[in-house]
Amino acid sequence: MHLPRNWQVRLIQLLAVGGIIVAFFLLLYHEGKIISLCSSGGWDDCGQVSGPTARYASFGGIPVALMGLIGYITIFMMVWLTEWIALIEDYLAEILISLTGIAFLFSLGLTLLEIFVIHHICRYCVISAVIVTIMFILSVATLWNGEAAE
Repeated sequence: MHLPRNWQVRLIQLLAVGGIIVAFFLLLYHEGKIISLCSSGGWDDCGQVSGPTARYASFGGIPVALMGLIGYITIFMMVWLTEWIALIEDYLAEILISLTGIAFLFSLGLTLLEIFVIHHICRYCVISAVIVTIMFILSVATLWNGEAAE
């Protein structure tokens, strides 16, 4: 069985769909539209991390979950738009490593904030961090494979 030439890019796009779902869930939770499935008061207290009253759940009045949702949608759209915009197709590896790199650093910062400042983690935030990390690794592999072929 042979994988398609751009399997990493397609996997990044698929992971972006999962990220969109997680980020949308966290945004609804942050806005108080749904209840959390995390326990209250434990080490995985989502309310302390991303709940409606969480101190670090927004930056500059913008919910972190909304930033994540926009980021995942942007990554998904970049892959999707390669079919119609040649410039994106020509620089897709560079675009993806830039977008996923920024997302990875942002996610790393948030994870460190959860561990060392808030002293609680949100299991959905951890899922998002894992998705972003995999996307970043795949982006690096895509760029490396593209340069190796030239």
